[in-house]
Amino acid sequence: MDILDKTAYALSSEMERGKLSAVELMQATLERIKAVNPAVNAIVSLRDTDELLAEARAADDEPRRGWMHGIPLAVKDLANAKGLPTSMGSPLFANTMAEQDDLVVERMRNAGALIIGKTNTPEFGLGSHTFNPVHGATHNPYNLEKSAGGSSGGAAAALASKMLSVADGSDMMGSLRNPAGWCNVYGMRPTWGVVPSEPLGDVFMHHLSTSGPMARCPTDLAALADTMAGADIRQPHSRSAAGLVPMPVDPVPQQRIGYLGDWGGRFPYEEGISDLTETALSRMQELGHSVEHIAAPFDADRMWNSWITLRSFSVATGLHTLHADAQKREFLKGSAQWEIERGLKLGAMDIHHASLARSDWYRRTIELFEKVDVLVLPSAQCWPFDVNLEHPKEISGVTMDTYHRWMQVVVPASLIGLPVVNIPAGFGAQGLPGGIQLIGPRGSDARLLRLAQDWHLATDWPNRHPAVV
Repeated sequence: MDILDKTAYALSSEMERGKLSAVELMQATLERIKAVNPAVNAIVSLRDTDELLAEARAADDEPRRGWMHGIPLAVKDLANAKGLPTSMGSPLFANTMAEQDDLVVERMRNAGALIIGKTNTPEFGLGSHTFNPVHGATHNPYNLEKSAGGSSGGAAAALASKMLSVADGSDMMGSLRNPAGWCNVYGMRPTWGVVPSEPLGDVFMHHLSTSGPMARCPTDLAALADTMAGADIRQPHSRSAAGLVPMPVDPVPQQRIGYLGDWGGRFPYEEGISDLTETALSRMQELGHSVEHIAAPFDADRMWNSWITLRSFSVATGLHTLHADAQKREFLKGSAQWEIERGLKLGAMDIHHASLARSDWYRRTIELFEKVDVLVLPSAQCWPFDVNLEHPKEISGVTMDTYHRWMQVVVPASLIGLPVVNIPAGFGAQGLPGGIQLIGPRGSDARLLRLAQDWHLATDWPNRHPAVV
């Protein structure tokens, strides 16, 4: 087996036992990046080779700092990694060097990770397709003419093409789940608050986005989740990581799985998406879990309006100063301007009614999780599309009225901060990957990881069907 075919945890174990050096792993990683990254464009702002090899030699001589000791890691280009540019895909920040690590990056570095560069993302992480005017588009390793998804598209593509063994991502509107599904890897959106954000600005109101791990197997997913997670005293809604486990080794008991289908016809799917999901659920039944179809449990329009209100409010609070400067505004892509302008027009009662809808949906899920353990939806409503397309304009004859409506399927979990593990679910007629969301109640992160591990042992899609590059 090639070094880069191995899991991150296996690589860590070999280095701990002296069977592999950090230098050997770094050399193999850099050679792989040189060979495939020009076509995929997943890793950006790659550091100098000599510097990275020197850091790897130092890691071989130092006491181990954690399970990631000597593991090469590229950080999503929305997060700050000291000494590297944080462009966020925007020409406004293309040369902005980070003076310190963000909290999550600091935790991964403290665990021994060697940070080699950044992974590509759409401008400010907006949209589930990774392209921007600074670094260009990331291509899907299973078909270089297709999108890798987003906003963690660079991370997912780097994993699928074996340039990285684990990767960090972030997820507001499927930014972990969509690219994981489209690149045949695993992605985890933890319970909101388990992986704290940066303790800057307002720390009370915006509960939509979270960082999380991505990997080619649930063991690595769990190990990185354990590293990223943990309460931060500066953030009042951060949570203990006690519900997470570093290794999902215990078999999960029979799970009652509720399939939400197409939400009573409100979520249009491209041909083959439902078939892929139902085939995966049949496999779940073969593994001993029960599956039942659940009728649409909440008004789709009310949920959507709540989501786009709170999302635009959140985006506007973060980017309004750029929009207020006429010269800087010209450098914002259209979808960013649209989000900011929507957010600036909102009134207090708009936010209140959106939060009431979110609260009602949360109360409804409490009832649902009394009857089932896990809810299931596809990771995306369509297959990976043309990499040159900004976003899908229609799905199965239904017009998409916003740049992100085609990702409505991820909103039920995002809106109320539920944990989700995306699992690879197979391939469609055109040979493109797809995934499904395993959604649990708040705090069920460990159980979802164990279910994902059972699935992985039975299917192992990433190794059974490796990428074309």
